[in-house]
Amino acid sequence: MYLQYFEESLQSIRTIAYADENRFERVNQIAHLSKEAVELNRNVPAGKDAFLITNPDEFPVSRDMMKFHNISGSSIIVLAIRIETKMLGFLILQSEGEQKFTKNDLELIETLKDPLTIAMSNTLEHREVIKLKDLLADDNRYLHGELRRLTGDEIIGASFGLKDVMYQVRQVAALDSPVLLLGETGVGKDVIANAIHYSSLRSNGPFVSVNCGAIPDTLIDSELFGHEKGAFTGALSKKRGRFERANYGTIFLDEIGELPLQAQVRLLKVLQSKEIERVGGVKTIPLDIRIIAATNRNLEEMVKAHQFREDLWFRLNVFPIWIPPLRDRRPDIPAFLQHFISLKSRELKLPAIPTVSPGAIDLLMNYSWPGNVRELQNIVERALILNPSGPLTFEHLNLPVQRGFPENQILSDDNTTLDEIMRQHIRRVLAKTNGKIHGNGGAAELLGINASTLRNRMNKLGIEFGKGTK
Repeated sequence: MYLQYFEESLQSIRTIAYADENRFERVNQIAHLSKEAVELNRNVPAGKDAFLITNPDEFPVSRDMMKFHNISGSSIIVLAIRIETKMLGFLILQSEGEQKFTKNDLELIETLKDPLTIAMSNTLEHREVIKLKDLLADDNRYLHGELRRLTGDEIIGASFGLKDVMYQVRQVAALDSPVLLLGETGVGKDVIANAIHYSSLRSNGPFVSVNCGAIPDTLIDSELFGHEKGAFTGALSKKRGRFERANYGTIFLDEIGELPLQAQVRLLKVLQSKEIERVGGVKTIPLDIRIIAATNRNLEEMVKAHQFREDLWFRLNVFPIWIPPLRDRRPDIPAFLQHFISLKSRELKLPAIPTVSPGAIDLLMNYSWPGNVRELQNIVERALILNPSGPLTFEHLNLPVQRGFPENQILSDDNTTLDEIMRQHIRRVLAKTNGKIHGNGGAAELLGINASTLRNRMNKLGIEFGKGTK
């Protein structure tokens, strides 16, 4: 006995189950059909769901299938399983030896049509669900990989301006403690939140990002905690909130300082009890979740002004991480520049990656960057739009130079590699410190990095140590 269905795209019969008097097993076998057999499968007579074949070696479909399964028999009963005009599959019974099925056997098998139709329909729908689930899992793996590629695997400045930040990320990533990311707009708080999530044991779970300042006050409870059907006008169906969607993963609450006081109360309950209630609901929903919050505002001052709940502040401020502005991590600018030029060139579909004009980096190094990394990204994109063939000079952008910042802090005489730019910059700083690396006034202090990190970088770049280095 075989359970089969016809796959039009493959012009084949797929066998999904087999049974005899001794055993039953699920299988997944595909038998390609001849052209004659394909036409017969496409044109099973309407109104005739069971028929008897007394000469299976001469019937095209049974001949192909017997050859594929390496079996022989003297008669076959075929029961077509279909819903109205939609063919779902076939139940095939084959006699053994010289015995032949009779019309009484055929009538008996016909009585199985309804339960088999239900079973076959459920089986095919289950297979489709499994297929879609696998596709979704594959898409999730791809998207997670893209996120890690763009934000998590290689964070620009991890060895320089963000060295201390990344040390704190590694410390807290494996834990479930709340993290509060602090820093100006555009410093990359979302990038650090991604890095924490994808470095944690929750990396295979969801990462849900919420901009608290972008959701109207009247909708924030529904967006964060969900709602039940009929909870308010317009609630036509039940809705899961962002917290539920982030279950077994991480929720990133960006611009937490913009959260209204009413929502702050409910957020405090989530932090305390790790459970929520949907708007209009009475059922308590437990959560296994990690919370990362971020703000560019001074929450302590907001607490004093009664604009932010003090108890929520204490709950969130378990592990604060300050992300320095770009003007305090100028050695990272060349790396950011190279990254954004490559990224935006691909996005703009430019035929080649433009070069940077000699001295152009000096202009960027001497700018104060009030918009931080996001502003640099936008300026690179604008420069590529205005001059897609290069070289990029950034002069037409009229960037104001920060007063009091030393000109030519980094020297770029050509448009060579990033290593060459870093080599020139480190040598220039060493010249100012007379070769001193460690301690007050040393090159490491001026560059804002650890002395051992600087020595390792100098080894890699082939820069000699010692006082008097020029």
